[in-house]
Amino acid sequence: MSNKEDFNWDNFETKGFGEGYSKEQKAQMEAMYAGTLNEITEKEVIKGVVVGVNDKDVIINIGFKSDGLVPLSEFRDVAGIKPGDEVEVFIEEQENALGQLILSRKKAKIVRAWQDIEDALENDNVIEGLVKRRTKGGLIVDIYGVEAFLPGSQIDVKPIRDFDIYVGKKMEVKVVKINHANDNVVVSHKVLIEKDLEKQKAEILNNLEKGQVLEGVIKNMTNFGVFIDLGGVDGLLHITDISWGRINHPEEVLQLDQKVQIVVLDFDDDKKRISLGMKQLTAHPWDSLASNLEVGSKVRGKIVNVADYGAFLELAPGVEGLIHVSEMSWSQHLRNPADFVKVGDEIDAVVLTLDKDERKMSLGIKQLTEDPWTKNDMGTKYAVGTKHKGVVRNLTNFGLFLELEEGIDGLVHVSDLSWTKKIKHPSEFVKVGDELEVAVLELDVDNRRLALGHKQLEENPWDTFENVFPVGSVHKCTVVSKNDKGAVLELPYGLEGFATIKNLEKADGSQVEAGESEDFKVTEFSKDDKRIVLSHTATFKEEAKPAKKEAKKKSETSSSTSAPAEKSTLGDLDALTQLKEQMEGKK
Repeated sequence: MSNKEDFNWDNFETKGFGEGYSKEQKAQMEAMYAGTLNEITEKEVIKGVVVGVNDKDVIINIGFKSDGLVPLSEFRDVAGIKPGDEVEVFIEEQENALGQLILSRKKAKIVRAWQDIEDALENDNVIEGLVKRRTKGGLIVDIYGVEAFLPGSQIDVKPIRDFDIYVGKKMEVKVVKINHANDNVVVSHKVLIEKDLEKQKAEILNNLEKGQVLEGVIKNMTNFGVFIDLGGVDGLLHITDISWGRINHPEEVLQLDQKVQIVVLDFDDDKKRISLGMKQLTAHPWDSLASNLEVGSKVRGKIVNVADYGAFLELAPGVEGLIHVSEMSWSQHLRNPADFVKVGDEIDAVVLTLDKDERKMSLGIKQLTEDPWTKNDMGTKYAVGTKHKGVVRNLTNFGLFLELEEGIDGLVHVSDLSWTKKIKHPSEFVKVGDELEVAVLELDVDNRRLALGHKQLEENPWDTFENVFPVGSVHKCTVVSKNDKGAVLELPYGLEGFATIKNLEKADGSQVEAGESEDFKVTEFSKDDKRIVLSHTATFKEEAKPAKKEAKKKSETSSSTSAPAEKSTLGDLDALTQLKEQMEGKK
């Protein structure tokens, strides 16, 4: 028992953590532990080692006092993650509410991607990306997990018309712009191609010479020409230098991406603008014209252009002749060339002038038919007195031009339109395009002149009117118009007369007004001047003094014979009755 009493249980009692160490030992131990732990900062990327993997998480040691957990779903892009693998993670929290270290591989990838992108922009690095899809104006490229925009203009040095061919393919690009405000990245593949082309471009420009034949690829088309890629250097092939023939658009003979042989026509001192030609590689078609082609030759071709002044006939590609509108018809009235031909028509023509040195040619169509003025029957067909119908082609102040047939025109003077009406302008009688019947008054074949008349189709009624409207005879007349000098009267048979103001006075002192019909007495008749002067006042009031003794004498003579003259005239002038019916029918 004494032995038991001598045993001290205090030596075996459990004490608190670290209570068995002195201050010096504790300090030494803390220093030793501190050397094995890392000082970490939240919101930064750090490397860690996988120490365990379960169904939900990956346990990662970053050298902190506790391990961190990362969801296994964030390692989908890694095949067979296992302990010992080194990965980058983003520190979200050192300790959450449960005291757990929170890490994220997804955010680490994003942060690292932006760091790499910024580094690529700063150091002009080349990045390999994957084209994910096309979008408006370009492509979306995945670089380091960040979606970047590749504009269509930055895909290649030549225009790209089909963006879909790049989708799903890897492509090397360079970062050209970063917009941190909305996390946008713009990349370019074109800059890489341009660098490769610089040497080739410099070599081409240094060796460029006029007349040099090169091979190029058509990269762009416009309505004025095509741009050709000569291997990093662009040249313009103008539409007029594509073919010796006339073309309206380059697409008629060329295609995009087509390889073509061209010749250098010109370039400026800085060699920035290069003019190219294609037709110059073949001989000019004018040099291969038939030797027997001369003035008077009959040719056949296709109308390639119609202008206001004429049309161009293409005999062969690059060989054209002008058919002036005056050479399209024997008619003296020029019309629109479109009335005769249209683009695409294949027609015959006659060579009028030919200059092979200047490469100019004028042609005619009307020469294929006989000049109507030189026909043998011209003198008899249009003899004086013959009657014809024609179409009114032009009106002038002095008359109208009537086309009797193509190439045969005649003039109808305004005074030859009507026996009875005073026509100031032909437009009062006819209009352009109307058909008019005429009689030939004069024919001059040598000078190609034809005088025509319309009123000559009927006998001169004034020979009859002299007996119908003698001085002193009274007729019912209507005032057509009135002015300060007098009034214009409408007489029977469509004639016009005139009465002065003082001769319009009525018996009650008032005057005859426009539109009123009253009896008027003839005071003057002139067959040569086709003039009849009348008076209403004279029907009820005798004139004290006749204006002229001769007129008075004539009036007395006419008065003494007026009754029998009027009676005999109205009795046997059937022609006058017919004339009246014709005039009334025209109204």
